[in-house]
Amino acid sequence: MMKRILALAAACILLAAWLEPQGVRRPAVSGVFYDSDRARLAASLEKLLGAAEAKPPGGEILALIVPHAGYSCSGPTAALGYRQLRGRSYDAVVIIGPSHYVGFEGCSIYPRGGFETPLGVAAVDADLAAEIGKKTGFVFTAAAHEREHSVEVQVPFLQTVLPGVPIVPVVMGNNSRRTVERLAEGLGEVRAGKKILVVASTDLSHQLPKQRANRTDSETVGLIKGYGLEAIFRKYERNENAFCGGGAVLAAMIYARQAGGARVEVLGYSDSSETCGPEDAVVGYMAAALVAEASVPAASRPLLPALAAEEQKELLQVARLAVEAAVKKTPVPDVRTSSAALSEDGAAFVTLTKRGELRGCIGFIEPVAPLIRTVAQAAALAALEDRRFAPVADRELRTLAIEISVLSPLVRITDPKLIRVGKHGLVVSRGERRGLLLPRVATDNGWGRDEFLRQACLKAGLPPDDWKKGAEIFIFEALVIR
Repeated sequence: MMKRILALAAACILLAAWLEPQGVRRPAVSGVFYDSDRARLAASLEKLLGAAEAKPPGGEILALIVPHAGYSCSGPTAALGYRQLRGRSYDAVVIIGPSHYVGFEGCSIYPRGGFETPLGVAAVDADLAAEIGKKTGFVFTAAAHEREHSVEVQVPFLQTVLPGVPIVPVVMGNNSRRTVERLAEGLGEVRAGKKILVVASTDLSHQLPKQRANRTDSETVGLIKGYGLEAIFRKYERNENAFCGGGAVLAAMIYARQAGGARVEVLGYSDSSETCGPEDAVVGYMAAALVAEASVPAASRPLLPALAAEEQKELLQVARLAVEAAVKKTPVPDVRTSSAALSEDGAAFVTLTKRGELRGCIGFIEPVAPLIRTVAQAAALAALEDRRFAPVADRELRTLAIEISVLSPLVRITDPKLIRVGKHGLVVSRGERRGLLLPRVATDNGWGRDEFLRQACLKAGLPPDDWKKGAEIFIFEALVIR
């Protein structure tokens, strides 16, 4: 008997020694956010998924936006998203959630091992985690994962609808816009040759009265549906009570757009008063799928110039100097460069903003001068010649933010369905009339494709539906430099 006890103890020690190096994270909110009993948890998930309506979006689901409260509160809404994954296949799932307990900069990528739930251990794709870390520069912060529920509550759903598919858990800390963009860009870079689903974990407004919460959430959902990235960024940066996982949502949206363009299918919205709480202080929940749209034919795909980080920095410096020279009425600085890319003819727009509000925007559609000179001239004109605004004053220079949009060549299309809001800019033309809208204009205003086309017609001085009646439509992409 004693030998059996000793053998069992030795086995437990060996098991513990094996699990620890493998990085198996124990559940932190099992029995609180979801059932700790395997059979009951499996039954509750099947009940939630069975009650969720199947709304299979046409096309590949690139990302999901789902809530992360307890299953009794947000489970029905989360199930609306996960229900759409049944029957689909992925190589891996990257789960991005906000940090609720630990403050840190950047993102913490769980490196290896797995996440344990009552349903078993969901394996972490160590190779993919390492690759994302290499591309982004983000590392593992153990404390960020120890108590965090925003990632954990997604795992049992994934174990049920995508059994055996490995995960990469990512917790986002106190993040800047650059952190969001680095994560999205890194995910885009590792996607080549792989089918990766991104799950953005977020609740919406917190602790507002029901009617106010519903109004606030309606605006947020509308911005997400309309791919209003810039407006969402502003809410996120101002820490408005819109969502706790804003960084995760933005990273997923940028990733999906870069993965080939995407539309947002809103699958459901609810608030906590409908399932588990009073109406005087509710939390909002949404489920949405980001779905790949039809690709622009390769022969018609706009090609962006490839500019190194130093070349982009040089353009920003030239734009800043040109604005200051124009405002102070001093000679424009010498814009010669040793860069071959900046010496080639290029089209570009320069946008000036002051405390987040537009202050001037002028540019050149056609590449008629070296890119560096185009940027310098556009910057000076944006400061003084945009007729919508008074000329920039000397006292405003310190408050101005500069954004450069380097344009790809225009590509004429005959099928408006090829337009990807958030990815493409538009030029609508008939005769001598021509109107251009940069890609960000549609996302800033929450426009869909048809409204984007109508507004481009109006910009050209044409009837708003002229795009349906023979006006020429051109698309382009923009390399945005901030």
